[in-house]
Amino acid sequence: MYKIAIIGDYDSIYGFATLGLSICPVRTREEASQKLRQLARGKYGIIYITEAFAAELADVIEEYKEHTLPAIIQIPGVSGNTGAGVENVKKTVEQAVGSDILFSQK
Repeated sequence: MYKIAIIGDYDSIYGFATLGLSICPVRTREEASQKLRQLARGKYGIIYITEAFAAELADVIEEYKEHTLPAIIQIPGVSGNTGAGVENVKKTVEQAVGSDILFSQK
């Protein structure tokens, strides 16, 4: 069975431990990069990462885009929502469906 982890600053992720997620608090880009690679090699099917660290690790996350597992999903941190997570999901759905899901004709 696959596990779920979350990477980010401690204040943004500590509450997820109550849901049974493996929390991985990091402080620097280097720590986040090492932890992401470690989790991706392990039995983690979903890795949540705060938008702030995801922005710093765009190159590392790109390496896993074509892999089925793990799914790397951006979430807002305590600093707020940048919209990057929603935009990433939108792009993924557009690729899968072949259409812009938020486009509406009036």
